[in-house]
Amino acid sequence: MSVFVMGDLDLPVRGRTYREPEGPHSMVVRGKDLDAALQHIVSRADCRSVAVVGLPEQVPDLGPLVGRRLMLVDGDSGRLRNFAEVAIRAGIEVEWIRSARPPFERLAAALLPVGGIVLAAGSSSRMPGSQKLLLDLDGVPMVRHVLEAASEGGCHQTVVVYAEDDVRRAIDGRAETVFNAKSATGMASSLRVGLKALRREIEGAMVLLGDQPLVGSRTVATLLRAWRREGSRPAVAVSQGEDGWAPPVLLSREMWPQLLALRGDAGARQVLHGRPELLDIVPAPGRSDDIDTPDDYAKIVRLFPRRRPRQRA
Repeated sequence: MSVFVMGDLDLPVRGRTYREPEGPHSMVVRGKDLDAALQHIVSRADCRSVAVVGLPEQVPDLGPLVGRRLMLVDGDSGRLRNFAEVAIRAGIEVEWIRSARPPFERLAAALLPVGGIVLAAGSSSRMPGSQKLLLDLDGVPMVRHVLEAASEGGCHQTVVVYAEDDVRRAIDGRAETVFNAKSATGMASSLRVGLKALRREIEGAMVLLGDQPLVGSRTVATLLRAWRREGSRPAVAVSQGEDGWAPPVLLSREMWPQLLALRGDAGARQVLHGRPELLDIVPAPGRSDDIDTPDDYAKIVRLFPRRRPRQRA
């Protein structure tokens, strides 16, 4: 996915180009160049979203933007409101930010949305007598801590892949759930189900394991920032030990065909093994400890940060 920056804006975002890119792309343009941008959109059906920074006084015909996502950035509330109202009446999906300067992180998030896939279809074979993803941590099932990390950390869409109804019920509508009828065949089947459930505009997939409750929202946000920066590789994961990495791992859409081709108990590690040119490894807060056995659970209970009770006014 390319980000076509039309004009002199300096945005350090992955895939940035100042010449018309080949294939699907998003575009960032200054308001003074909006007419030229609309001409580009008319000729390029593969331009999926547009961000306009610094709006012109007059609202042009926004018809070419129908079917695309639009972001408006301006320091003038009245101008923002006028543009947004015209866009909404035209049936355009629009977001607006009141800011005198281009807000890099917000723009990058809008142009390169990421979906979280929580793998929660395992059999808990090493946890006798219980489904480990339902184990209680601070009054909440373990799997819910993981999906909350994904959504609160900045994922635009969060999908939980499950195999048991008890896990689906524990999600309690807090995320999308998709059933994996072939979960017994291994992790690859859950990856396929999760990737196919992500919306068309999603450009990266954050793969999280349902048994890693110490991976918090700050970990997710750190990976998102690292993946969206200029010069980043197609995948980014949390550093662990010397030259090692651990999930969560974020993978660009360009890598999804390789993930969809996996079979058995294979996952992203098999795609990335021996190919350091594809992966950035970054330090991040949180811990990647997973829970497989009763001893693991006892250790996590001791480590888990207790939520502070809210003080009443």
